Amino acid sequence: MNIRFCFGLIASAAFLLLPVTSVNAQEAKPKVALVMKSLANEFFLTMENGAKTHHKANAAKYDLITNGIKDETDTLSQIKLVEQMIVLRVNALVIAPADSKALVPVLKKAVDAGIIVVNIDNKLDDAALKEKGFTVPFVGPDNRKGAKLAGDFLAQQLKKSDQVGIIEGVSTTYNAQQRTLGFKDAMAAAGANVIGVQSGEWEISPGNKVASAMLTAHPDITALLCGNDNMAIGAISAIKAAGKTGKVRVIGYDNINAIQPMLADGRMLATVDQFGSQQAVFGIETVLKALADKKAQAALGGTVETKVQLVTKAVKS
Repeated sequence: MNIRFCFGLIASAAFLLLPVTSVNAQEAKPKVALVMKSLANEFFLTMENGAKTHHKANAAKYDLITNGIKDETDTLSQIKLVEQMIVLRVNALVIAPADSKALVPVLKKAVDAGIIVVNIDNKLDDAALKEKGFTVPFVGPDNRKGAKLAGDFLAQQLKKSDQVGIIEGVSTTYNAQQRTLGFKDAMAAAGANVIGVQSGEWEISPGNKVASAMLTAHPDITALLCGNDNMAIGAISAIKAAGKTGKVRVIGYDNINAIQPMLADGRMLATVDQFGSQQAVFGIETVLKALADKKAQAALGGTVETKVQLVTKAVKS
């Protein structure tokens, strides 16, 4: 064989081997998907930014894909996002489900496909998980405890039998239900009269409509306890439109940047910081550890409780 030709073959072979080694190295790095609720909600943008910051500092350890839906009730689109992640063959999925029950079947498909799943923000329904025969660890706050913190703070400014209304998030979500229970716990202890619980769907406009209806139906109402800050913003607008600014107190939940001026000037009495930027990070670290330890989904379960903190004009997070 011609020596020059032989060297050419060797060089070509060596060249071909280099990309293969590089591709294999890339494939060895796990792909982690973060699927959130509405990215129109500042809370989930904060969550996404926290995840991206963590990934930037740990880019050699994993690849990150982030996705969200257009609004808080777009459950079908979130199901489709999970299906897309299955097709992409991600190694792990961290999800803040839009619905505590509706996402369970597609997450079972993900687990059956060999994907490690961890639940953040809104807890999946235990009965629905049991029915499908699998477990998903929950990494997130005790929402009932967080809501009670805010409710107890409000209670200090209420008299017995004062009328209060609760504006709930999407009623099929566990965190909405738990926050409502926390508010009710505090109001029961204070002797306040909860005149109604209505869903504001986690959004500003529906929250505004619910607040307006409550203010009209109950002119003596003294406070509105809102399951998140978006709905609280809607409630504050309704209070202003009704000419009752300063007469009806407002409680929120999430401590997003948009409500800071409202806390400062008293339009909002208090909110609860559940440290959204850290929730996704805790979920990502949980799946990375499971992958590193080669744990199957069946070996995962339980709850990792993250912190909550009351935030008022005087107390910053």
